[in-house]
Amino acid sequence: MSRASTWILASRPKTLFAALAPVLIGSAMAAGAGLAHVPSAILCALGAMFIQIGTNFHNDVADYEKGVDSAGRAGPVRATAAGLVTPAQMKRATVAAFGLAVLSGAYLMWRGGWPIVLIGALSILFGVLYTAGRFSLSGLGIADLFVLVFFGPVAVGGTYYVQALTLPPEVVVAGLAPGLLSVAILMVNNVRDVEEDAAAGRRTLVVRTGRAGGTWMYLVCILLAAAVPLALALRSPAHRWILLTLVALPVLLAEWRVMRSTSDGARLNATLARTAQVLMAYSLLFSIGWVMGK
Repeated sequence: MSRASTWILASRPKTLFAALAPVLIGSAMAAGAGLAHVPSAILCALGAMFIQIGTNFHNDVADYEKGVDSAGRAGPVRATAAGLVTPAQMKRATVAAFGLAVLSGAYLMWRGGWPIVLIGALSILFGVLYTAGRFSLSGLGIADLFVLVFFGPVAVGGTYYVQALTLPPEVVVAGLAPGLLSVAILMVNNVRDVEEDAAAGRRTLVVRTGRAGGTWMYLVCILLAAAVPLALALRSPAHRWILLTLVALPVLLAEWRVMRSTSDGARLNATLARTAQVLMAYSLLFSIGWVMGK
């Protein structure tokens, strides 16, 4: 692989949808309120992507050093485990990615004050703690909760707040949807890797509940994500166009049936990619629908 291809692989491009989706929703809701601030929206997107990339880089090297990733893993190739980069190189790349996130967020911290400083600091901290140390979030089986909160209400709310400098409750509610769909992505990942995680002593929620439990939680995430626009449209009929999001979700019901019927890593990788794509489609439709209702 070329050097560029190696680092693109290590950044896990499919996961970047989860970083961008809440920024898109938060920005659309700010625009719908007539409070959009384009420079802040762009910097939010850059900061979110760099935090996600830094988290992915750290996960790559941390799992290699813990022996979780191996050459025969069911998921995509991991750069450190495959020998494409050294652990030292990956650690330097992790620091660089998080540094770029801080640089992207400098203006946002000045504009939004301590709430944005806190969000940024905690996002990087939990990005590291996702796999760092003996008591990592993923190892303890509580990573799903942090994904729900930080890829959902925190990311949507933070994006809205730094533009509008206020935070109405419907923004927090709207943030639950991308958070839930990000958890669904994590469920696919953990269902695929359940045997490897169990063997490595990583007690993910799927390891604790079993493969069947993970597939049912995937379905619950989809159904709850569908309920969010329904609840918001009932509360604010002017924004009924956000119900367009419901067009995107039935695709995931087919993927849920796939998860129930196979343990094939390659097929589950396709389900993970499809779930990420639906998350982005959902966010685009929500954003269009919300702006149409202003």
